[in-house]
Amino acid sequence: MGYHQESYTGKINRMLARKQRIVNVAAGREPADLVLKNASYVNVFANRICTGDIAVAEGLIAGIGGPYQGTEELDMTGKLLLPGFIDAHVHLESAMVAPKEFAKAVLPHGTTTVITDPHEIANVMGTDGIEYMLQATEDLPVDVRFMLPSCVPATPMDESGAVLDYRSIDSFYEHPRVQGLAEMMNYVGAVAADSQVLEKIAAAQAHHKKIDGHAPGITGYDLNAYVASGVYSDHECYTIEDAMAKLELGQYIMIREGTAARNLEALLPLLTPQYADRCMFCCDDKHPSDLLEKGHIDYLVKNAIQAGVDPILAVKVACLNAARYFLLNNRGAIAPGYLADIVVIDSFQDFTIEKVFKLGQLMYSDGALRDFEASQVDPNLARRALDTFRVSPLTAQDFQESRPRGVIGLVDGEIITEDKGYATGIDLGKDILKIAVIERHKNTRHIGIGYIQGYGLKEGAVATSISHDSHNIIVVGADEQSMADAVNRVVQSRGGIVVWKDGGCAGEVVLAIAGIMSEDTLEHVNRDLEAAKEAAFRQGVNPGIDPFMTLSFMALPVIPTLRLTTRGIIDVNSQQYI
Repeated sequence: MGYHQESYTGKINRMLARKQRIVNVAAGREPADLVLKNASYVNVFANRICTGDIAVAEGLIAGIGGPYQGTEELDMTGKLLLPGFIDAHVHLESAMVAPKEFAKAVLPHGTTTVITDPHEIANVMGTDGIEYMLQATEDLPVDVRFMLPSCVPATPMDESGAVLDYRSIDSFYEHPRVQGLAEMMNYVGAVAADSQVLEKIAAAQAHHKKIDGHAPGITGYDLNAYVASGVYSDHECYTIEDAMAKLELGQYIMIREGTAARNLEALLPLLTPQYADRCMFCCDDKHPSDLLEKGHIDYLVKNAIQAGVDPILAVKVACLNAARYFLLNNRGAIAPGYLADIVVIDSFQDFTIEKVFKLGQLMYSDGALRDFEASQVDPNLARRALDTFRVSPLTAQDFQESRPRGVIGLVDGEIITEDKGYATGIDLGKDILKIAVIERHKNTRHIGIGYIQGYGLKEGAVATSISHDSHNIIVVGADEQSMADAVNRVVQSRGGIVVWKDGGCAGEVVLAIAGIMSEDTLEHVNRDLEAAKEAAFRQGVNPGIDPFMTLSFMALPVIPTLRLTTRGIIDVNSQQYI
């Protein structure tokens, strides 16, 4: 793919000149580009707060202590400085906006590095989706590192826009921002020693890369087999027992607090000196409202501190531990030679972020974010991303089915489900609604039909092209005509979320980029999303769930117990259709 364009000699000469400048600044022989004077900062190595001048040159921290002089000097008296936060596992696409908008959202919250898995767009566009995200994140003021999608589709029982084996993704390991293989969701295949699963793990290890995991509730022999296959981490722990079982076998635990799954409270016992070195923070999936109203990794740090976790330990989990795990050896700390990614807060108690520096550049200060350009994407890739639907118009008859079908039981606040038996039709009195998944990549006209209980809808339908992970169209409805109308509207819009009522659109979010991201701003997407949520709730949707995020996970056939694919209801534990 031609990622290595600079000659080796040229690279060494460029690095030499830069390093001489950094060393001269560190030694006090030259003025720094920036000096943060009188700084109190968290020393993640000594586990205490230290003080001194922080000298920055060439985007790196050159020296600490001093006194240092610089071209620019800022007095940090009374402030507390932390290393930039790292999100250990996130899908940028879940924010429903282009990468620039995501960066604009998380920078004010102190996030300077994220580890993303682009499997959402890869399930739609294949390797073109990975390339699209690599280009769209180049040179953003948030460092976006990549884990390559391991499960496209999530399992062989699903239908996605592409099928990626290890050969399809192997060349991407050469890219300097690729850290490894993303969450191995097909834990059933790994445990069964499936050759296609294990060859992906073997290929990543051949490139000396990390392999992340995804195995909720796995125990005993199966857990041993999964860890032995080469999977180093897990972010799907929702009980302390699950987390401890994995930690004791050597896995790193990513403590997740996202929109659909919130595990911080359950996993707080890990945040002690005994276990915290094996822990990282992540968000996994974050909707716009959460990013705008709650924050990002700072939200986990603040809540951990408020729950009684040692503040310095919480900060280490938010930065240093992920840096070490992903072998990002020049970030996660305030120390000489580390990136000048620095967060300035008022105190641990209030935890108000006042300033954020990225590579020594002040990107956020007292409520104002410095503007920056979006990364350029190849025009052909950009056009392809806006043309990803192959679905013929549907009618009510396409959703009619008289045979008994399985009933997916929702659990409030979770993305796991329960087996609620069978149904033969919609029964609003028992909160039994029809649910369907429509293949949208190749116009196969495959439609999986089932029933769902706990969603609460009383009239109309809700449809979305965000349908993890294959991103077919998923729809739930109180009648078949509304279901057909809602799906047709999604296709006409080139992707999005639709709430349908009385023959018209009651709420809508247009997501034209691969059917999963908007070209609009985060604020506008959030406005439309919240309006659509209110419309869904007015039509009876259970207030204990997120109408769209919860629905989007009903098609992911790797999370117990029942899911729906384009071919019907599947029992995840047995990987059998019911």
